[in-house]
Amino acid sequence: MLRWLLGKGAKSARVERELAAIEPARWSRVLERYAFLRGLNADEEAALRHRSAWVLASKGFSGAQGLLVTDEMKLAVAVQAALPIMHLDPRLYEGWTEIVLYPGGFVIPRTDVDESGVVHEYLEEASGEAWEGGPLILSWEDCAPGPRDDVNVVIHEFVHKLDLYHGEADGMPWLGQHGPLSAARWHAVLHASYDDFCARVETVEAAIPADIDPESHDAEPWYVTLPLDAYAATDTAEFFAVSAESFFVNPASLAACYPDWYRLLAQYFRQDPLTRLGMEPAAPPPLPSEA
Repeated sequence: MLRWLLGKGAKSARVERELAAIEPARWSRVLERYAFLRGLNADEEAALRHRSAWVLASKGFSGAQGLLVTDEMKLAVAVQAALPIMHLDPRLYEGWTEIVLYPGGFVIPRTDVDESGVVHEYLEEASGEAWEGGPLILSWEDCAPGPRDDVNVVIHEFVHKLDLYHGEADGMPWLGQHGPLSAARWHAVLHASYDDFCARVETVEAAIPADIDPESHDAEPWYVTLPLDAYAATDTAEFFAVSAESFFVNPASLAACYPDWYRLLAQYFRQDPLTRLGMEPAAPPPLPSEA
């Protein structure tokens, strides 16, 4: 017990040191850089700042491929990582210690076994990766605001860590501190929303003309009609992570298409970004053939 108390005290001291080291000008620059942080009230900003200091005190940062990681870069990642746990217990991010930043996208070796039992090995391009019990890897280039306002690789990967906190990544985070928020209700709404989204993706892909490569930029007018990035159809873990990106940075279409799922996420994260950002639910545009 004494060792635990001493450890807790040391952690608290590190958090306070990091909190004091966040200069007001640097903090303001980060908030201005990310549009989805501009609707925070004073209490939310104070909570986010404290959680950001917790991330900085708890995680080590390292650069890959010669990348020099600056304090400004660390804070930019920490603030985005802190947003999902702004009103949650930060210990949900415990069990691992390192954040690795690559200058840009990187490749991950993958192995798949097809229905015939044949093993396929390949390299997959990625902008982020959350390892169970291990580091969280990010492309620094993709940590900055990008051309798409519904994408956020930092939030995506840290939400995977929330998912992994109490078991495998399956879209079912630990609900032990959420009282009336039941696992049965979460499971039902998650799977109903996921199944509907997969059906929407199939409809979109069937509508893409045969002379257009569905993997090319030319197919984008069809995919933008979806309420979420098509990658959310991969499995329920990715659906949860992609939904969280949209929930925090551009929640209008998510709230319009999946109001029950949006409300469940608002209960879990104890936040309502739609109200905070002054948005109204808005359905995605129709398929090009229907316009």
